[in-house]
Amino acid sequence: MVKVFRAFVFTLIFIIILLLIIQYLFGSLFKYKDVPLPVEVHPEVRAKTEQLITSLEDKGINILITDDYRSLHDQDELYAKGRSEEGEIVTHAKGGESYHNYGLAVDFALVTKGGEVVWDMTYDGNGNGQADWDEVVAEAKKLGFEWGGDWQHFKDYPHLQYDFGLSINELQRGKRPPEEE
Repeated sequence: MVKVFRAFVFTLIFIIILLLIIQYLFGSLFKYKDVPLPVEVHPEVRAKTEQLITSLEDKGINILITDDYRSLHDQDELYAKGRSEEGEIVTHAKGGESYHNYGLAVDFALVTKGGEVVWDMTYDGNGNGQADWDEVVAEAKKLGFEWGGDWQHFKDYPHLQYDFGLSINELQRGKRPPEEE
């Protein structure tokens, strides 16, 4: 009788530990299941982007936000470039795999004094001896943005993201950053 009771207790403890491990590893898979995808840039990302633009204007640098929120369909079309469609590969992220799809990323370009939009990382339009691109990145980082140029594998130099500490996996499962109140 004691052996049966011990086996029962051991089995019960094993099942509880197993359930706790499963909850810890996979629990949030179910927690956020039916949360809709955003359809625009997150308000805080928009505000930080506007702060970035204003602070750069004070330094004599003008940028253009060339892309921000991107639908899953648009992301898939971009992903097809250089693969099933003509052009060069510009992303390694399919629909749902980019922070753009969750309104948490922007892409930028520089605007020259003549109004030309350029992606020249050496351009020094304000004439201070430092590349404007580097100044944009430094200012963006001060505001909490992550820069795609710091990535180890696919460098995405025009890309800035403010991800609130959320991974793509969490976003895909429906977890969302807080909204402004």
